[in-house]
Amino acid sequence: MSINELQDEVIAEFNDFDDWMDRYQLLIDLGNEQEPLDERYKTEQNLIEGCQSRVWLQADEEEGKLVFRAESDAVIVKGIIALLIKVLSGHTPEDILNADLYFIDKIGLRDHLSPTRSNGLLSMVKQIRMYALAFKVKEGE
Repeated sequence: MSINELQDEVIAEFNDFDDWMDRYQLLIDLGNEQEPLDERYKTEQNLIEGCQSRVWLQADEEEGKLVFRAESDAVIVKGIIALLIKVLSGHTPEDILNADLYFIDKIGLRDHLSPTRSNGLLSMVKQIRMYALAFKVKEGE
């Protein structure tokens, strides 16, 4: 599936719920469904700066595509990073760098996060794009 198809799937999933308490529960469920991050990846280097909570993000290249794994010590944040991984993991660095992440606004996520969580969301997106850029540069060598 393309990044846009995955975004459309997320939008449809969130549109099943009118109430934001239900949407928060969906986020929490998504976070809880995620496999725990291997302890060896919970390093300072993998911590995302700019997040109020602790969020670790590991990126690996598998057959030219980036695979992300992450964990957070906060349930909502764990759900947010799980959403980003659901949409962006398994795609080429080029696709990730060119992606317009419209689903964030379409599901109302940015509007329903506290300012600190919203900044954290931007930091997560930025870190994913930084990994994509780093792998793209590495490929070009």
